[in-house]
Amino acid sequence: MQRRKFIKNTLTGLPLILLTPTLLASCGKTDDDITPNGKTVHVIGAGVSGLAAAKKLKEQGFTIMILEAQEKVGGRLRTDRSLGVAFDEGASWIHGTNGNPITSLAQQAGMQTFPTDDESLLSYDIGGLARNNTVYSDAEDEFYAILETLMNSGNANQSFETVFNSLYPAYTNDRLWKFFLSTYLTFDTGDLNRLSSLLYDEGETFGDDERISANGYDAIPNYLATGLNIQFNQKVTKIDYSGAKVKITHNENESEADYVIITVPLGVLKANIIQFIPALPAAKQNAIQKVGMNCVNKFLLIWDTAFWDDVQYIAYTPEARDKFNYFVNVKKFHPTVNALMTFAYADYGRQTEIMTDAEIIDEIMLHLKDIYGSNIPNPSNMLRTKWQSNENSLGAYSYTAVGTEMRHFDDLAESVNDKLFFAGEHTEVDYFSTVHGAYLSGLREADKITDLQ
Repeated sequence: MQRRKFIKNTLTGLPLILLTPTLLASCGKTDDDITPNGKTVHVIGAGVSGLAAAKKLKEQGFTIMILEAQEKVGGRLRTDRSLGVAFDEGASWIHGTNGNPITSLAQQAGMQTFPTDDESLLSYDIGGLARNNTVYSDAEDEFYAILETLMNSGNANQSFETVFNSLYPAYTNDRLWKFFLSTYLTFDTGDLNRLSSLLYDEGETFGDDERISANGYDAIPNYLATGLNIQFNQKVTKIDYSGAKVKITHNENESEADYVIITVPLGVLKANIIQFIPALPAAKQNAIQKVGMNCVNKFLLIWDTAFWDDVQYIAYTPEARDKFNYFVNVKKFHPTVNALMTFAYADYGRQTEIMTDAEIIDEIMLHLKDIYGSNIPNPSNMLRTKWQSNENSLGAYSYTAVGTEMRHFDDLAESVNDKLFFAGEHTEVDYFSTVHGAYLSGLREADKITDLQ
């Protein structure tokens, strides 16, 4: 799953210590080594950004309380083990291990990973016709070549889909090209009819291989949460920063702090679930509305026996875009588990959230039966996500929509009155929509607060 592999501004070879010196240097710090500084910080959200900020600030002597709306830490890093295998509902991959702070953090947390081999893939067209590897590879190369230049014809008021279709009408209804646009672009960014034709390639990447979590991405938030004061099932509805102290209303209770770090997902900010008194600055409100929030849903299916190819990825090119067209062979990194993971993106991803499990399975099996024959069995179990309707996320991750400007990510990160601070993947202009972006944003906001002392 080579995420944003087309981006040219790739960071390779950066020493890990340059990115995470404080956390790595302080791993052995105990409560007895910490001198309280008399200042309180409340963190809204126990995702990776909030936990990273809280951990770092606690080590600087701040009194920390985290208010988490859900029943456990992790935010969008959630792992379901109910079927005997770790199903990561949110992030699954470390995107580029060289210089990525998550690489070291995963090792510290005991998260086991498995290397991704993008060449271990077979592609099938409708009718179960195996696609020639050279045909697939040549089309993929052309696809990435187009992505490197299409922004030169982009327009601030036009979507990627509009510009692409006007320049390459022959590819608009080509099934393989619809697959690439779906799995290699929509998955990484957002709805193509809303994706900016100028900024679709923004963001930087780390080099080296991609690794998928084998035993659960939640190992990282669980590790970061150790020793932190976290209050669960606390829904924050109002933040009043008009006085000397910031007042936070959660579950009809009110708490006070010197500083507050808001790490809720962009979708929650868009929905105005939290009332701010006074209202947030106009620039921040504008950024909240302009930056896009996409939807990707994941589906894990388990069988008694495996019937599919012994490769990491199985690609299928139906007429419909964004619909169960990519299968991850979970058996490659869990040899005793007969499971496939597949995806739905953008509007079809949202549509799946009102479909029953039986309807989902029927749609997935139509594709698999077209590849492997009508006699293959239905799965014995399935797990699924519903990120768009999840009231604690209201989407999967941010992207550069039509109307987005890169300064909007900085506006989302801007502190307010030296009291309110904002973290999360949507506040990292270089690494938005990633776990490492969320993590780095938490460290960034912790440093801002520390520098005020």
